[in-house]
Amino acid sequence: MKTLIIDDEIDICFLLSGILKQNNCQTSYVNNLADAVVQLKNSCPVIVFLDNHLPDGLGIDFVAHIKKNYPTTKIVMITAYDTIEDRQQALNKGVDVFLGKPFTKEAIINSLDFLNNANFIPHS
Repeated sequence: MKTLIIDDEIDICFLLSGILKQNNCQTSYVNNLADAVVQLKNSCPVIVFLDNHLPDGLGIDFVAHIKKNYPTTKIVMITAYDTIEDRQQALNKGVDVFLGKPFTKEAIINSLDFLNNANFIPHS
């Protein structure tokens, strides 16, 4: 299953990539929204792991772009800004799963399981 990580923290990208690869995911990552636009066109991932605070904008504002252009792609927002208001706003805009940082390996695996069990992700 193809996944794209959009996060400006390289350590998070490496950590998340490792967890996802252990769970049979093909992963790529970018560190800003401009590169995300290009990568989405090239790879059309099943799941995007999206940070909210990026150098060139907010992930929450990028959700509409993903939903409009890649309506079957699921979004897991990962952010250090984990308030009730942030969660509600993200879910209202179409985020499928919201995870606060720091996240655990189990939280990532549970997110994948949730999306699989909800029949969101086609098996590949």
